[in-house]
Amino acid sequence: MSQSARPPAQPYDVIVLGAGASGLLCAFTAAQRGRRVLVLEKANKVGKKILMSGGGRCNFTNHFVEADNFLSANPHFCKSALSRYTQWDFIALVEQHGIAYEERSHSQLFCLDSAKDIVNMLLKECDRAGVEIQTHCTLGHVEALQAGPSRYSLTLDQAGIQRKLTCTSLVVATGALSVPTLGGSGVGYEIARQFGLPVTERRAGLVPFMFSDTTKLMCERLSGLAVEVTATCNGRSFTENMLFTHRGMSGPAMLQISNYWFPGDPLLIDLMPGVAADQWLILAKQQQAKSRLRTLLGQKLPKSLIAELQTLWWPQSQDLPLAEMGDRQLEQIGQQLNGWTLKPSGTEGYRTAEVTLGGVDTSGISSKTLEAKQQPGLYFIGEVLDVTGHLGGFNFQWAWSSGHTAGLFV
Repeated sequence: MSQSARPPAQPYDVIVLGAGASGLLCAFTAAQRGRRVLVLEKANKVGKKILMSGGGRCNFTNHFVEADNFLSANPHFCKSALSRYTQWDFIALVEQHGIAYEERSHSQLFCLDSAKDIVNMLLKECDRAGVEIQTHCTLGHVEALQAGPSRYSLTLDQAGIQRKLTCTSLVVATGALSVPTLGGSGVGYEIARQFGLPVTERRAGLVPFMFSDTTKLMCERLSGLAVEVTATCNGRSFTENMLFTHRGMSGPAMLQISNYWFPGDPLLIDLMPGVAADQWLILAKQQQAKSRLRTLLGQKLPKSLIAELQTLWWPQSQDLPLAEMGDRQLEQIGQQLNGWTLKPSGTEGYRTAEVTLGGVDTSGISSKTLEAKQQPGLYFIGEVLDVTGHLGGFNFQWAWSSGHTAGLFV
């Protein structure tokens, strides 16, 4: 494998645009079938998003992967690829390379040492299969050819040198709009539109929320505090940690629910998951009549959060013992604890989003092969498609599954 520029002796069978998770897996899968494969990457090195994922440990898959873990206009589209190349297939590859990993909460699998282990594994597989990888490549123009064995012609700029390449199959593995500093871009959507494929509306996903006014000030004061909650929006709920930040709220629960939130929607936060807080408070009043409410809540919530909620919900009663607080007031506070309604002003957007929701419309793509139905030899894989996973290794699994599937057919 060479990462230096050199003119091809003959047309490539397959050119893969993007040396990320899906692109690299697709490349070596195709090369193992004897295909002559070239991967083009615009960045200075491969797998940048893999390297930064999971705090540098890469949450590479999950023990439990189902179609319900993914969002798409067609919820059935992902099923074929996910069943063709499962989480167990990727885990077997990781184990074959002797990479140490651990299972964390919610069945998430992380590298024990470094995300570099996953990138190195993919590069070794590419090297073994004879894949050629070239970096610093900026794509210029893609053109469908009318005759000859090659179907596509590409022009590109590689470190100031203009090049023209041809291939039989072109794989778009360019990622999406999230985290532009790691190479996120819309080039894959441009290629889709060029060949008449529709692109669905896109927005930032798995992204922190921002707030304005008093809620923002409260978040600033609580910045760094994490608490387990159940976050609910538009019929979906997630029970995980919520993290207060100086901009608003983040943490797994909020990142997960952001996929289901639209501007103007309220968020419902249950600060005491699994506890009927109104009944718990009434019972506590009978058993601990002399206690103050903040003391009682200290059994369940951090003191700094209780102090903020006290100012919001029972400022006039903060020094009263429970015996002097009416049942109706305690019921109302309990209902607020189980259903704190928040109105975000927005999200932090693509700058910090882990994924992009929406993408190339799956109606124009074969779920069996990932090939464009009306454009032979053109394939779309990974995040560029309208398939987005929940937090927890699902987006990587979609990258592996879609990459492998396309690699069998290019």
